[in-house]
Amino acid sequence: MTAFELSKEHEDFRSVVREFATEQIAPHAAQWDREHRFPVELVPQMGDLGLFGLVVPEEYGGAGGDFTSLCVAIEELGRVDQSIGITLSAGVGLGINPILSYGTDEQKQRWLPDLVAGRALAAFGLTEPDAGSDAGASRTKARLEGDGESAEWVVDGAKAFITNSGTDITSVVTVTARTGTLDDGRPEISAILVPSGTPGFTVEPAYEKLGWHASDTHGLSFDGARVPADHLLGARGAGFKQFLKTLDDGRIAISALAVGLAQACLEASTEYAKTRTAFGRPIGVNQGVSFQVADLAVSVEAARMLTYKAAWLKDLHHEGQRSVAEVKQAAAIAKLYSTEAAVNATRIATQIFGGNGFMEEYPVARFYRDAKILEIGEGTSEVQRMVIARGLGLPS
Repeated sequence: MTAFELSKEHEDFRSVVREFATEQIAPHAAQWDREHRFPVELVPQMGDLGLFGLVVPEEYGGAGGDFTSLCVAIEELGRVDQSIGITLSAGVGLGINPILSYGTDEQKQRWLPDLVAGRALAAFGLTEPDAGSDAGASRTKARLEGDGESAEWVVDGAKAFITNSGTDITSVVTVTARTGTLDDGRPEISAILVPSGTPGFTVEPAYEKLGWHASDTHGLSFDGARVPADHLLGARGAGFKQFLKTLDDGRIAISALAVGLAQACLEASTEYAKTRTAFGRPIGVNQGVSFQVADLAVSVEAARMLTYKAAWLKDLHHEGQRSVAEVKQAAAIAKLYSTEAAVNATRIATQIFGGNGFMEEYPVARFYRDAKILEIGEGTSEVQRMVIARGLGLPS
């Protein structure tokens, strides 16, 4: 392709995922939300469809596909249920990708096949109670004890708001931790794989959240949790660069999730404006309503274009045709615009639905609750503006 347009293969794939989402997710989304229940039984079905292995090479059970295909899948899942959309987004972007990008062949062979098949989930432990956007302020520590084959990392600390970290099939969490001090006085940050069930590793009770009720989210604590020295992911001290790269990719995925939500709001608002009557005629004849729906259509189209441009650049970078800086800038722009557009879309949709929009029997109420986190996770809107400004060459 010479431009960031979706191929016929991408659109055919979209149809497959949309059918799955419509038949297997949409009928149950409201109930899962009410019950605050993570539908673990859905994960193997998503694995069977190949969703977790889209960007994973065939040697580890994946399809060896492009990042754009992953964004298509996340958008379509997010169109019917944001909780399931983020399960895929985090499962691949934060669970699989760090192992795929930085793991040894032994680590990949151990963890990836089950993750790709949907038999297991992995999580990424970055955020802490006192270290969110300022990830360099991490207080979790890991010290290396022993020598040779008996050497172990001993992890102490806590993580917060970690997706897919406490399910019955969560197999491993990649944890960023201070492993020393650099020559310039900054902390040395490394990434360490901590398997579920490791003594000293505790998954805290699930959070009571505003939205994403069917997504699995927990705090994690580490009290002398010991893992073998070969559980270091990538080079010692490379953790900071690793998670920055991981977040760049994750921002494009969250942008796709936001596009799915905005698209759902557009579809719901359009249908409601056609069928809801007031004063003897459909409310859509009123410009106060029709203009808002038109604005929704514009924002959805713009968000989608920015998202798939970023995904296209990401795929070109993988082929060596675009720079890291180009992808980083495009990812931040897409994430900033799309997530704020999604939040605004839910506000507009709820307003168009009027009193019904405030009732949980209508999906726009769930959309409204689910939207806000999009502007926070994977880097807040404020962080995206910082990244964009630096990308323009403004002083930091």
